[in-house]
Amino acid sequence: MEEIVKHHLKRQLRRLVTERPYQIIAGSAAALVLAGGAGAAVTATDDAPARQENTAAVAELGSRLGEVATRGEARVAVPSPSASPSASPSAAKRAAKATSDPDTTPKAKPKPPSTKVLDYTYEAQTAYWNCGPAAVRNALSASGVETTQEAMVAPLNAGENGTNSAEDTTRGLNQMVKGNPYRTHMFGGSASPAEMDQLQADVVKAITDGRGVVVNIAGDATDTDGGWHSFPGGHYIAVVGYKNDGRTVRIADSANPALPAYWMSTVDLANWAATRGYSA
Repeated sequence: MEEIVKHHLKRQLRRLVTERPYQIIAGSAAALVLAGGAGAAVTATDDAPARQENTAAVAELGSRLGEVATRGEARVAVPSPSASPSASPSAAKRAAKATSDPDTTPKAKPKPPSTKVLDYTYEAQTAYWNCGPAAVRNALSASGVETTQEAMVAPLNAGENGTNSAEDTTRGLNQMVKGNPYRTHMFGGSASPAEMDQLQADVVKAITDGRGVVVNIAGDATDTDGGWHSFPGGHYIAVVGYKNDGRTVRIADSANPALPAYWMSTVDLANWAATRGYSA
């Protein structure tokens, strides 16, 4: 009986050593229990010499199992405590996205220049009533858009009674400029300080963006050189530049080819257009 047990245990030991060396620690415990159980079974049926021989076999088996366990432990790679775990795929994707995404931090807009005058071509109006088409044509030339006064008559609904309001010049300008950037700004009968500031800001923005402004004026005004300009029945002019951060504007006036352009304070221009409006 003990020969059968010993043979069985040795065969199990050989299989553990050759086939599953990394499971030897758990296998050694199981083998010791098995050996102990087999020894107990033999003890119940055999005499004392058999028990001693069986006990010696178990001891020898335990010694060999200990040696194998030691070799098995030596083969097991123990990770270094300082080794960092590999990043998960999702973490790697998030890291890659963080480095590849564009910077969405709002950037401060550059400050407009203190002075800017657009390049434009001037034309005097061809009839007493078509100052609206002429002013729009001059403003468009400052935006790099070439057209004629005659071509702008229909878009502005202009006729012998002139052009009705700044809403018409806004519509005509937007038909010619990509993106419909122009808006109509009407005064309420007198120019308030807030409206004066608004006109200054609108002129600076439009000129900075490369667009001329058209203003519908009425009455009298004086330019910075002391020149007097009077249009009791109304008139349209083009603003093609500014200086002093927009406190002074450059006007292209189609009424008099002898004086095609002049400077005027933005406050005076606002008062000149107080009963009308402008397209910017």
